[in-house]
Amino acid sequence: MNSFWENNYVLTAANYSVVVLSIIVFLSIFELVTKYKNMDEFKNGNLAVAMATGGKIFGIANIFRFSILHNDSLVTMLLWGLYGFILLLVGYFIFEFLTPKFNIDEEIEKGNHAVGFIAMIISIGLSYVIGAGIMA
Repeated sequence: MNSFWENNYVLTAANYSVVVLSIIVFLSIFELVTKYKNMDEFKNGNLAVAMATGGKIFGIANIFRFSILHNDSLVTMLLWGLYGFILLLVGYFIFEFLTPKFNIDEEIEKGNHAVGFIAMIISIGLSYVIGAGIMA
């Protein structure tokens, strides 16, 4: 059975499956903490929401990239990915806290491209910082 999990094709498919499912779950959690509904905003062509969400997707995937590179166990990779997601979520709340003059979610929902872009860059940037700290 060990040789099955050591097969590169199987391991790649397993990592892929875990990451895709994690992205879906983690985006659902982000959906709960934001004031707007992503799918409704996408349908309405809200580019700010698309940028912010794209940054979250990239951030989560990038954290998992580092986790896959530094861990040889699927469970360990998932645990580091979960930890990285929690840190990314904390970063989102810090961003909201550091902008007391306006509400990030409301600005993104209104279609403020500048705020959506900054939210995207923060998610991407933090994912590199979080990923660099992931160890085996």
